[in-house]
Amino acid sequence: MIVFLDFEASSLGKHSYPIEVAWVFEDGRSQSFLIRPKPGWVDWSEDAQRIHGISRDRLESEGNDIEVVAGEAMKQLSGNELYASSPSWDGKWLSALLRGAGLPRHALRLRKSDDLFIEEATDILKTSHTEFDVAGLVADIITGSEPHDPAHRALPDALLELERLGLVRDAARKIAGS
Repeated sequence: MIVFLDFEASSLGKHSYPIEVAWVFEDGRSQSFLIRPKPGWVDWSEDAQRIHGISRDRLESEGNDIEVVAGEAMKQLSGNELYASSPSWDGKWLSALLRGAGLPRHALRLRKSDDLFIEEATDILKTSHTEFDVAGLVADIITGSEPHDPAHRALPDALLELERLGLVRDAARKIAGS
């Protein structure tokens, strides 16, 4: 099943680590976790905190142990098709989550959401519109669906990717006339 995954992190620095993760399945089921930093995870950006609104104190008091979060991720996500809007960043934090819990860093792999959107639209349009600019359609949908006031939290960001999948499918079906 298709699953969209998103992380929030301590910073965008080399030593950043995941502080929140959420995923949403294509059928709408979702989960979200705050992650308590491991000892030694000290990189912190006040600029990042202003964007996501999650304090280190909140993570210490409300965050889940990394082993719990990683275990739940493995249980729920293994065997599914995982996508993220920014798999280079989200993949970095997914690897940190898994490694931090003593799991293989590539136990779960991410692909780029945009690639899925293009594949889905292409599949819908392949018989009727072979010359259609699918990448342009997807880019327009992504641009048009950007929130005016983005939440910068993991679950709303993952839900936005699921919404975009629906928008791409609907637009492609409309163009295909089905």
